[in-house]
Amino acid sequence: MIREIVRDPVFLAQKSLPATRDDLETARDLVDTLRHHKDGCVGLAANMIGVLKRVIAFDNDGEYMVMLNPEIVKASGVYEAEEGCLSLSGIRKTKRYKSIKVKYETERLEPRWRTFTGWTAEIIQHEIDHCSGIII
Repeated sequence: MIREIVRDPVFLAQKSLPATRDDLETARDLVDTLRHHKDGCVGLAANMIGVLKRVIAFDNDGEYMVMLNPEIVKASGVYEAEEGCLSLSGIRKTKRYKSIKVKYETERLEPRWRTFTGWTAEIIQHEIDHCSGIII
């Protein structure tokens, strides 16, 4: 289901709780909402659709990918980026890493560890910040 985008910075600044099996519908809604906004959005976190759970969805080289409880466990290659956000107007500067290793759970709740680089790594970092209540 396509969900409305939350634009309230007070809500977005709250930390999300760990995701469980009960949050799989939220994961599907994230992908539906991301597809709907594909022309101006490459990633979403659950709080952006009003759910304070650690679930993200993003464009991974043309395929949508979902992560539950994502956590960056290793990062290297700091650089300065400028990012926009569907929930907020404008562009902001932030620091990002060129390469990140992420620990997460699949939609089947299977644990995974995977390394991402470049643009995809930047998207994931932005969405994980959302889960932590960090507004970029």
